[in-house]
Amino acid sequence: MDLEKFREYCLSKPFTTEGFPFDQSTIVFKVMDKMFALTNIDHFESINLKCDPERAILLREEYPQITPGYHMNKKHWNTVMQQDLSTKMLIELIDHSFEMVVNSLPKSKQNEIKKGL
Repeated sequence: MDLEKFREYCLSKPFTTEGFPFDQSTIVFKVMDKMFALTNIDHFESINLKCDPERAILLREEYPQITPGYHMNKKHWNTVMQQDLSTKMLIELIDHSFEMVVNSLPKSKQNEIKKGL
């Protein structure tokens, strides 16, 4: 998956915005102002994605390309080195991250987002 396809896929999620809150190289995708994905646009090699803590451990054990989140909470975030991972797997991980964030929102916001799906 290249950077533009990654960006388009993230932005296809309802209520998703993009921005550069940290620096000019790190693009961040948020749903209802909560981060679910970020990456470096100058060196698109890895993606940080939110993950269920138990699933994160299993993924890290199974895939050497998935490690604890770089500069993130290691329990709740993974850094995904996308080389040698299928697009299908990357999409699944992006979807999981988005769903994790949506499920942490108040019910009223969850319902609003689910109407947009």
